[in-house]
Amino acid sequence: MPIAVLAYLAVINVIAFGLYGLDKYRAMNNMWRIPEKTLLGVAAIGGAYGAYLGMRIFHHKTKHLKFQIEVPIMMLVWIYFVTKGFPEIR
Repeated sequence: MPIAVLAYLAVINVIAFGLYGLDKYRAMNNMWRIPEKTLLGVAAIGGAYGAYLGMRIFHHKTKHLKFQIEVPIMMLVWIYFVTKGFPEIR
């Protein structure tokens, strides 16, 4: 796997983790929140592991069925992409 892909995945997972922590902080302080579609979107574009870790460490969105189902599915999809390769776009 190209180093650029690994670097991208590392960065996007750190961003996802940070967004979940930031949203938890904002929720606890009655501040403007990060939209759920943004949190799930970052997970979908490669940040699923950071999102999952953020959910567990910050205890954030863990009771939402949507997050309980979609984030682990995204993790499995990214395992596939990393192990089998990305589909070619024609």
